[in-house]
Amino acid sequence: MPNNYLDSKKLAFEIGELAQQKKANKVKILDVQKLTSMTDFFVICSGSSDVQVKAITDHIVDELAAVERPYSREGYATREWILLDYVNVVVHIFHDASRDYYDLERLWVDAKITELSDEDQLPNADTPLFEDL
Repeated sequence: MPNNYLDSKKLAFEIGELAQQKKANKVKILDVQKLTSMTDFFVICSGSSDVQVKAITDHIVDELAAVERPYSREGYATREWILLDYVNVVVHIFHDASRDYYDLERLWVDAKITELSDEDQLPNADTPLFEDL
């Protein structure tokens, strides 16, 4: 695969991790590269309030600003469904109720879906927490 696909994948997973830092719900990365020419990845997540949806969006945009800026941003005023278009990665940040209603995962069911979970960030039980003890 071309390097831009690998770069897009790296960006998608970084965005997913940034969303998790703001406690986003059900963070999923959909690999749609073989299904559409529109983009390579969708990152889908949600927040339980409009304040959380705004916080997730702002965190992603602010943390990536030094290296990448969204080509466009839609839905920021209503905070029900915010879309950040990074060209090869499109980020969908929903309010929980809107996410259930639109159910994008069902529309892209043929995509390879990776769900990020909080457990991914927890230390392994075999890894000592303190090295010097």
